Amino acid sequence: MLNNPVWASLSGPQACFAEASGDAARYVPEIAPFCALRDPGDPAGWRDLAALTDQALLTGPSITPLAGWETESVMHGVQMVGQSMTGVEDPEAVALTEHDVPEMLELVARAQPGPFRKRTIDLGRYLGIRAPDGRLIAMGGERLRMPGWTEVSAVCTDPEFRGQGLGARLTMAVAAGILARGELPFLHAVHDNDSAIRLYERLGFEHSGDVVFASFRYAGQS
Repeated sequence: MLNNPVWASLSGPQACFAEASGDAARYVPEIAPFCALRDPGDPAGWRDLAALTDQALLTGPSITPLAGWETESVMHGVQMVGQSMTGVEDPEAVALTEHDVPEMLELVARAQPGPFRKRTIDLGRYLGIRAPDGRLIAMGGERLRMPGWTEVSAVCTDPEFRGQGLGARLTMAVAAGILARGELPFLHAVHDNDSAIRLYERLGFEHSGDVVFASFRYAGQS
């Protein structure tokens, strides 16, 4: 499942958020940009994907598109798992709800943690830390969820408040909630973000594999 987490999520616990066609699926666009194939090496899945969308963001250890699909961008990353870690709840972390989404989107625009849309919050528990004046200055939450595993995602801090350990605290608090359900946390990081990777290692995450995040456009059969 960890090699194909989007498919495992969309065909499993998060099927309620899926639009599917045969061996392809994607999240409802307002929730997340990710698509998935049951088997990225099977041409039938790529044909099913073309029935869903002409723009697809896929992730996995490696992805080679079918003829007719053009690669637009590829970002290399690492996947890390928290099989032996212990989460820690944070007394200052507050649960975020749909009422907080405008603020969350503003924070995402400033901090750039990766894809986050107006209904991403539907995927799981999101926590935030506020400044004394009430501003949302850091957040983190849950995204992909498959049997036995939940992804820690969208951990970010307003640039003005970085260096105070807020991201680490929220990562541990989100992980604590995942572990309390009897599941294990995992996450992704950009491969050359050494500071983030070292932080996650200190928190108890271990490298489980290299991945790509690749965007494709369907131009039709050649």
